[in-house]
Amino acid sequence: MRSTRVRNALIRLLAGATVGALAGLAVAQSAPTAAAATGSAVTVSGRGEFKDMKFTVSQTRNLTSQAVTVSWTGGTPTTFAGTQFNTDFVQIMQCWGDDDGTVPSDPGPARTQCQYGGSPTTDRTSWPGNAYDDTRQVFYSADPTNYGQDNRYGAANPNAPGEVPFKSVDGTTVTTHTQNNQFFNYNTSNEIDFARTSANGTGQEYFEVQTANEAPHLGCGEPVTTDGVTRPRSCWLVIVPQGHLDLDGKPYADKSQVNAGSPVSSTNWANRIAVRLDFNSVGTNCALGADERPTTGSELAADAMTSWQARLCAAGKVYSYTELGEPDARSRLGNDGSSGLAFTTRALGADASSAAPSDTTTYAPVALSGAVIGFTIERRPRAGAPESIEGLAGTKVESIKLTPRLVAKLLTESYRSSPWGAVIGGTAAKGYGWARNNPAGLANDPEFVALNPEFAYFSVSETPSTDTDLMTALGHSDSARAVWQWIFADKDARQFLAGVPDDDGMRVNPYYSTNADLNPTGFAFDPSHLDEYPKSDPWCTIPPGSGATQKQCMTDFHPYVQDMHAGALHARRADTLWKSSWDSLASPPAFKSTGPQTVGSRFVITITDAASAARYGLQTASLRNAAGNFVAPTTASLTAAANSAAGKDVAEITPSGATAKDAYPLAQLVYAAVRPAKITSAARKDYAALLQYAAGTGQVSGADPGRLPAGYAPLSETLRTRTLKAVQALLHYTGPTADGSHAPAGGGGTGTSAGGPPSAAAGADGGTAGGTRTGAGGNGGASASPSASASFDGGKALQTTAAGNTPADPANPLRYAVPVGAALGAVAGVGAPFAGGRRLSMASVTTAVRRLRVRRGWSRSSPRP
Repeated sequence: MRSTRVRNALIRLLAGATVGALAGLAVAQSAPTAAAATGSAVTVSGRGEFKDMKFTVSQTRNLTSQAVTVSWTGGTPTTFAGTQFNTDFVQIMQCWGDDDGTVPSDPGPARTQCQYGGSPTTDRTSWPGNAYDDTRQVFYSADPTNYGQDNRYGAANPNAPGEVPFKSVDGTTVTTHTQNNQFFNYNTSNEIDFARTSANGTGQEYFEVQTANEAPHLGCGEPVTTDGVTRPRSCWLVIVPQGHLDLDGKPYADKSQVNAGSPVSSTNWANRIAVRLDFNSVGTNCALGADERPTTGSELAADAMTSWQARLCAAGKVYSYTELGEPDARSRLGNDGSSGLAFTTRALGADASSAAPSDTTTYAPVALSGAVIGFTIERRPRAGAPESIEGLAGTKVESIKLTPRLVAKLLTESYRSSPWGAVIGGTAAKGYGWARNNPAGLANDPEFVALNPEFAYFSVSETPSTDTDLMTALGHSDSARAVWQWIFADKDARQFLAGVPDDDGMRVNPYYSTNADLNPTGFAFDPSHLDEYPKSDPWCTIPPGSGATQKQCMTDFHPYVQDMHAGALHARRADTLWKSSWDSLASPPAFKSTGPQTVGSRFVITITDAASAARYGLQTASLRNAAGNFVAPTTASLTAAANSAAGKDVAEITPSGATAKDAYPLAQLVYAAVRPAKITSAARKDYAALLQYAAGTGQVSGADPGRLPAGYAPLSETLRTRTLKAVQALLHYTGPTADGSHAPAGGGGTGTSAGGPPSAAAGADGGTAGGTRTGAGGNGGASASPSASASFDGGKALQTTAAGNTPADPANPLRYAVPVGAALGAVAGVGAPFAGGRRLSMASVTTAVRRLRVRRGWSRSSPRP
C-alpha cells in the first residue's frame, strides 16, 4: 500500500514537470514527394608518402550528432614501440572555418581551428601516445628537418616545446595549456588519436560527429548568413596519416622509440586530407509561440518523431514531444485524457497498478523497433594467442552471441568483479562467498566463450568499467520489461536466478535471487513484473588500491545513463562514467572520471534502442530467441517478430510468443494512444494528421529527413491500414467531447493545415500511400511494401533533419525551463525504482534530473556531475 501511494504521488509530480519539459516537434498534414536517391559518401586520396592510400567517409551531408564511418585502404601496417603507436597510423579530427589556401588541390581548414590535443593529462601509464603525437605540442624550426617540427609556433623558446593555438568559432584563442582547455578535453573531444592500419593495409573507425550543441566552439550547423543567405555552418573532417618516413624521405633511423609528432604541426599538416561536412541547421525550425499538441512517451518513438519533424514543421503546427517511460506515459494519459497523445507498447490499464479508462481509447501502430544490446569491443590478444588472432589486434568485434542467462548474469551483478573489491586475492568479504569462484567478467565466462570462441584468446581488464555489467538507463520502461520477460521465459535463466549454479558452477548474486530463502533481504526478487534495472546489491567499499577516504557503492561502480540514447553515445565513446580515480588534491578530495577507455582495449556493453545503436554505429548482439536461434536486430527479424504480436486492442510482441526461427526476441511495436472524448475537435484533427503521415511517408525507410530512420522496420500493410482506420476514428468521432457536448457525425471535418486535410477516402483501404488521397502521404507515401533501403547512402549512422533541428536540439531551450518543484517531481518519477531498500546515490539523482533535458540537444560537453 505504501509503495502504491508513493508511486501515485510521484506520477502526479511527474505530470507537472512534463508540461514544462515539452520540446518543439511539428507535424503537418502534407507529405513530401519521394526524393531521388543521392549519395553523400566521399572518397579522397592521400599525397606524397600516402599517395596510395584512399580514405572514405560514409556520410558528408545532412549531418547531426551521430557517427560516421571513416575507412581506408592502401596503407602500411601500423608498428609499435613497446605499447605506443610508432609508425603508419591515422589520426582524425573535426574542424571549423573556411579553406586556408595552404593546399590548393585539397581545400581544408586552418590547423588552429581543429579540435585536437585533448589527450589525458594524468594516468598516462598505459596511454599509447608520446605527449606530442596526441597533443598540440611542437618544436620550432625555421627550416624543419623532422616531422613534428613547426616553422611558426614555439619560436620564443626553440629549446622547449611550443603549442599550436586553438581558435574557437567565437574568436577566443587558447595559446597555452591546450591539452585541457576551456573548450574541450579528454572527456569531451571527439578526436581519434590513434587508428590502426591492419596487416592488409586497411582500417576503419567510427567517428563521432559533433554539432554546435556538443561542441559550441566549432559551431557546426549554426545558422550563418552570408550575402543575405542563411545556411548551416559547414565544418571539416580532417585525416592526418602518420608514416614511417621522415621529412627527407628516408625511414626513421631509431625504431625503438616513437618518432611521430603532433598532427597539427606544420610538417604533418602538409599531409592532411580534409573532407567537407555539411550539417543540418542547429536552432529553431518550428514557429515560436505556435500552439503545441503534446505527445509523450516511448523512447522507441523518439528518432522517428525527430525525423518526421523536419518535413512536417512548415505548416506551423507544433507537436511537442517529451520522452517519458511508457508506464508513466500510460498512467498520465489514463489519469488525464486531455494530456494529448502518448506513445506506448501496451494498452492503458495493462499495468498492475492501473485500470483502463471507461471511455474510448484510440490506438494506432506507428513504429516497429526494439531494445538491443550494443557494444564497442576491441580485440586485445593475450600472450600466446594464435597468429591469426594477433593479426586482428586492435580491431573491433563485429558480433557476439548472448543467451538470456548471460544477460541475467550481467544485470544481476553476479560476476566476481562487479561488486568491486568484494573478493581480493581469493578472500571474499562477509556475505560475498558466492562470488569467489565466479568468473571475473563476461569475457572469461565459459558459457560466453563457448558461444564466442575467439574471446578465449583475449586479454580483458575485468573491472566495473568493462565486462562485469550492462550500462543501463534509469527509470521505468517497456523496453526493460521486455528484457526481463525474455530472461524469465528461459528455463536456464530462471533456474540461475533461483539459485541453481550454471554448468560451470557460477552462482547468482543472492540479492537478485528469486528464492526468498537465499535472498539476504528475505524477499524474492521478481523479474516477471520488472520494468526497470535495479541496483539491488548494497555493497559499498573503498576501492582497493585507490588511496581514497570515501566509499563507493554499486551505483558508483555501475552508473546509470540518462536514457538508451545516452547509453549508445557512451558506448560509442567507450566511456562508462565510472569515476574510478581518487583525486586527493581536489578540494574536497573526490573521485573523478578517467574518461574514455584506452584505444585498442575498449570493452563497453549497453542496453539501448535499435535506432540509437544505428545512429552511433554500434555493433549489436545476436540474442537467442524462443526457437533457439541467435538473431540480430534487422528489418527482417523485427518484422518476423511483429507477425507474432497478439492482443485485442494493442497487439503486443512478447519474447516467448515470437516463435518464428528468424524473429528478434526484443522487438516492440509502438502505438499512439489518444482518448478522443477528452480532447477537442481541433486536437483530434491535428493528431489524425500526425498519424496519417506516420502511416504514409513516415514508413518509407531512408536517411532523408521525414523518412523512417535506421533502426526501425516499416510497418506492414495490415498495421498501416489499422493506423489509417484510427485516423478516420479521430476525424469522425461522435461520442462525448471535452466540452461536455457530443461530436456530430463527421465531426472531424476537414483539416486546414498545409498540404490539405486527411481525406475520408483514406480509410481501411488507404494503407497504400500512392493512392489519390490529398492528405499525409501524397504521391510520396509508403507503398504496400515500404522499402527497407535508405533513400541515400548514409552508412550505419543515421541522419534525420535537413532545414530544421538536429535530433539533439530542442526547438527552444527555454521550453525546458520548468519550476524547481516540477523538476523534483520528474526526478521522483524516474527514481521510483529504488523503493524497497534499494540504494539511490546522488549520482543517480543527478542522472534523473538530466533526463528532463530529454535527449535532444543539451550539450554533452557540459560539466559532468
